[in-house]
Parts: sequence; C-alpha cells; structure tokens
Amino acid sequence: MAFVDCRSQALRRSPEDLLRHMQTFHLDLKFSAGIWYFSPGGGRFHDRYTPALDIPARLEVAARLKDAGLTAMEAHYPNEINEDNLEVWKSFARDTGIRILTVIPLLFYDAVFEWGSLSSPLPEVRKFALERTLRAFELNKELDTDFAVVWPGIDGYENPFGINFYAARDRFAQGLAQAMDAVPGVRVAFEPKPYEPRGHILYGTTAEGILLGHKVEALLTNPENRRLLADGHALVGMNPEVGHMLMAYEDLPYAFSLVMEYGRLFHTHWNSQPLGNYDQDLNVGVISPEQTEAALYVLKMYGYQGYFGIDINPERMPVEIALRNSMDALRAAAERIESLDHEKVLFAAEHPDKARGWLEAYLIRMRALHPEKLGPLPALEL
Repeated sequence: MAFVDCRSQALRRSPEDLLRHMQTFHLDLKFSAGIWYFSPGGGRFHDRYTPALDIPARLEVAARLKDAGLTAMEAHYPNEINEDNLEVWKSFARDTGIRILTVIPLLFYDAVFEWGSLSSPLPEVRKFALERTLRAFELNKELDTDFAVVWPGIDGYENPFGINFYAARDRFAQGLAQAMDAVPGVRVAFEPKPYEPRGHILYGTTAEGILLGHKVEALLTNPENRRLLADGHALVGMNPEVGHMLMAYEDLPYAFSLVMEYGRLFHTHWNSQPLGNYDQDLNVGVISPEQTEAALYVLKMYGYQGYFGIDINPERMPVEIALRNSMDALRAAAERIESLDHEKVLFAAEHPDKARGWLEAYLIRMRALHPEKLGPLPALEL
C-alpha cells in the first residue's frame, strides 16, 4: 500500500513556528475524481440527461483531463472496478500516469442492503457485506492505493423507536475491523454523511467519524496493524466531503481541523452545498466560496499533503467542463489564501482585542477586483 504519513497533522506549533510554517508550506493541489459521475444517471424525479457511458468510455474522458491536472481516479467495487475490467483500469493507469487512488466497497446500492450492510441485524447480509469489503481491500492492496474509502450510506434508520443503537454501531465497527485484520495494512478513509438515502445514517458527522476511528482501531488484532498503531499512525482516518459536512450544518474549517488534530485526514472531497438540504454535489465554488477559502487555510495551517478529490454531480454540463471549473475554483481559492499576509492574519486571530474588524476588512479587500476603490484598510499595529 502507498502509505502517507499523517502524523504531522497533529503537531502543535508555537506562534513563531506556525508563522514560519505558513510562510514556507504550500498546498499541493493534486486532484482526483470519482468515475461514478462521468456518466450521471437519472434521479427520483427525472430521467438521465446524457447517454450512458461504459467504464472504458469514461476512462477516455478522464485521460483527456490529465492536462487539466487530474492525477488520480476513485472507483467502487464491484460495479465500477472488478475482476472482469481490472486490466482495463491497469492499462489506463499505465498509459496515462493517472493512478487509482482508492477502491471503495459498494455497501449501499444493492437490494440485499435494504436494512444496512455491515451494521445489518441480518447475519447473512453482514456476511455478504464483509466479503465485499474484504475483496475491495484486497484490490486496494493489489493496486497500491492510498486507502479504501468507506461510506455507510444505507446503514441507518428512519424510525428510531426501539433500535438497539449500541448493537448497530458495534456491528459496523466490528465488521470493519474484521476486514482490516484480514487484509492488514489497508487504511480506511471513512466518509460521514448525516442523512440520505437513510433518514439518519450511522456515524454521520465529523466527530462521530473520529469516534469510529478510535473504536475500530481498538478492535484490531493483526500484528501488522498493531505495529502501525504502535508507531502512532492512524489506520482509520477520514474522507470528509464538503457537501456532507454542510448538510450537517458543520463549519468547514472547524470540522477539517478536528480531523487533523488527530492525524486522521487521509483524503478530502470537494463540491458546493447549501446548508442542510439534500445532497446536491454542485461544482466547487458555486456556493459559499469563502468557506472553501477558510477550509483551505486550515489545511495549509496544519500541513495537509493529500489529494483534493472532486465529488460532483454534473447533470447539466459535460463532466470535462465541470471538472475543469472545479479544479480551477480550488486553484483560485488556494492562490488567494497563499497571497495573504500570514503574519498579520495570525496576529489578528491571536490578538482580537487589538485587531477589531481588521481581518474582515482585509479579506474584503483581498477579494475585491479593485480594492483601490474601497476605503483605506485600517492600520494594524503588530
């Protein structure tokens, strides 16, 4: 497995060291994309707007995006990547240099998962979910990916009355630990979501994802996994998605920082989303670009070195345009935060009594096309 050391995310820096870090560390915008939205399907209320594309056709589109900065792909097992098309994927990676970043066990779509997957109260369903998870982990190891994203989209409930919540959460954590011990060294990037398709999804928020990580790691017994844990590495990290965090009314920079505090930010998924609402997967920067900037600033502050996964649903525009727009939106936001006077920003944050309103005024001007047309920026005495 490709093993990215995330332990430095948890470092506490003195004000002086933090300033040096902000002035010398720069985000590396490595982009990945999910193969699932290269051929968007219909929904509950409308038919699909574009022709269906098979996997080779989707990979042809992905290959054309290498010049735009696409460097890695994500896919679900077994509907998108499987034993029958594995050579197609390997050839694509070899010929384009676009690597396979993660193989995701599909634990939410099949009818057998009507009452959940790894958390299901039905033993035969849990066995099926475990076997699928194991095989997906084996493919991650074979393909030398960075992690296996796990999203428990169908593990949840609508009517909470009478549910044995302890047992449901235990079953999910135990199943994940069993799969990880069977295929040691494969890290999990857990992706929370508060609701949809279930009314309430297990481990649906950022804080719950961190709790799950600790719970699963405590269950691991394989010597290779125990050795990695003893060295201070997290084996169950997270893949927070912007849209899912905003569905839960979370604040992006705070949520990302919480994951990094524990050295668990393995991957990130980017899009746009109004607070609450259904999962829209809009292009990056369409809504609340200031939250994107604040989130990137936190990633810079704590040294994120992973990929920036674009997770969108471009129903009404070609996926090539949507991906180029989203990557450019992240580049533009990163350029804005990199150009800031970090010494003054950090001073204003640490001395709010001496910088009343200054940071707000400064950001207004940094975002303005013609800041010279605005009033003078208030003085800040360092």
